[in-house]
Amino acid sequence: MPTVSVKRDLLFHALGRTYTDEEFDELCFEFGLELDEITSEKDIISREQGDTKAEGASDVILYKIDVPANRYDLLCLEGLVRGLQVFKMEAPRYRRVSPASSEPQRLVITKETTAVRPHAVAAVLRNITFTQERYDSFIELQEKLHQNVCRKRTLVAIGTHDLDTISGPFTYTAKPPGDIRFKPLNQAKEYTAQELMSLYKTDSHLRHYLHIIEDEAVYPVIYDSNGIVLSMPPIINGDHSKISLNTKNVFIECTATDLTKAKIVLDMMVTMFFQATDLSVPGTVSPHHHPAVCFLLWENILEPTGQYVHSDYPHSICNPQPFFGISESTEHIAQLLTKMCLRSEVMSDGEQIEVEIPPTRSDVIHACDIMEDAAMAYGFNNIPRTTPRTYTIANQLPLNKLSELLRQDLAAAGFTEALTFALCSQEDIADKLLKNISETRACRISNPKTAEFQVARTTLLSGLLKTVAANRKMPLPLRLFEISDVVLKDESKDVGARNNRRLCAVYYNKSPGFEVIHGLMDRVMQLLEIKPGQGNGYHIQAADDSTFFPGRCAEIFACGKSIGRLGVLHPDVINRFELTMPCSALDIDIEHFL
Repeated sequence: MPTVSVKRDLLFHALGRTYTDEEFDELCFEFGLELDEITSEKDIISREQGDTKAEGASDVILYKIDVPANRYDLLCLEGLVRGLQVFKMEAPRYRRVSPASSEPQRLVITKETTAVRPHAVAAVLRNITFTQERYDSFIELQEKLHQNVCRKRTLVAIGTHDLDTISGPFTYTAKPPGDIRFKPLNQAKEYTAQELMSLYKTDSHLRHYLHIIEDEAVYPVIYDSNGIVLSMPPIINGDHSKISLNTKNVFIECTATDLTKAKIVLDMMVTMFFQATDLSVPGTVSPHHHPAVCFLLWENILEPTGQYVHSDYPHSICNPQPFFGISESTEHIAQLLTKMCLRSEVMSDGEQIEVEIPPTRSDVIHACDIMEDAAMAYGFNNIPRTTPRTYTIANQLPLNKLSELLRQDLAAAGFTEALTFALCSQEDIADKLLKNISETRACRISNPKTAEFQVARTTLLSGLLKTVAANRKMPLPLRLFEISDVVLKDESKDVGARNNRRLCAVYYNKSPGFEVIHGLMDRVMQLLEIKPGQGNGYHIQAADDSTFFPGRCAEIFACGKSIGRLGVLHPDVINRFELTMPCSALDIDIEHFL
């Protein structure tokens, strides 16, 4: 959960009253938040760096508040204050109105951006008044959004500019790095985009975002009508249009690979700071269309009165009362929802509630979300405890129960349990095991973060061998086992794949130890009460498998079905996992025994 740090006195001033720590903790709990810590800047530095470093630091009390990960409207002081105030009074409403004396600003998106970051939305906040605290909160909100919904700028990047230093219409395009040249934020001279990428490789903050575009043939860039560079998203803004405490009109642009997320981020930026604007100056909304890319430009002045005009904000109709077990009137339920920033009205039939979803509540995507908010406003502790209408007895899933029992007995047999990654590289399940990747029925990850996590594992053996390799300096012999799921393609399933619970064990020593693995298999069958023999018993027969040494591999049959294999691993497999001694392995499917 994200944590928001706010100054206690500033928060209480904005709320219009003072709370004790206990009272504010209770208020947060009622609203679905958690007061995580009460501290100060001095205490934090003292705890992390020592008392000497903390000398001279501020003693101002800070509240650290945990907020739900999907409540982007609570990531700054302004959002927290509005949410808590609404919880005690009426919810605000937002409205866009047209500017009185000028045309709306325009942002033109060219087709070149489709190759790198194809979407952009923008807004203007006019006649804003920044105090130092409000300015700091404005910057901090951007950082919180970048780390949260923006996924470290990979999905959305936010740029804010002093509108009075630039002139529209604005152009969002993409150019080769050598063709982009401007003076970046807080720098003394101009650089090309290539030079900036080299400059910021050592920057402790910006170097984490370079990988997003550095391998692209073109870089995104935003110009004003005079050719001044506003920003090179998602890396850095231009110094020419930087905002300050004296800024009165703010141009906000969000470039993105995900248009939905871009709209959410823009809504958060403008709704969180509409109270800082002079509402006597109107704004407008103007949709535009480019032949290659459809986009919206929003120039906003938001007022806490009036009607919604943006049809993208849905209205949900629901009756949450039967779902959380309280006996309240429909009117009271509507009042509870309004306390949670969801303005609600009882419909003409007296049974249904029409709920208006504000732009600040992007987390509301289903009627269940509305029901949860109603229950939260009512107070979970106020819901009476009742006996469930259906009596059930909780029980462990048979497959999990079998797995736990086998784990205990394999450990008693002298084997150590390992827990390996469910994702691995294609090489681990194919080349290293002397198999073709097309034969493994592996599910591939569409956009893997690293080469180590390209596919979902189809066998537990490769993970155990990598574990042995990492512990080969330990005293011999090494006996390891794992009972976990593998993932196999299965067209008969609605998702195209299925999990399969398997047992795998390896024995690593100066001698192959085939008899040890064979004995372990016999012990497993004894535990499962399956006797040796054909038919309803179990038996093994010689088999060929490229992973195992020729002539030292056997297929295992139980109750007439093939359930796995055991044998001595092929020397090439041993070498490819950087091992130096022989190894035997057992791999069986335990789902057949349910």
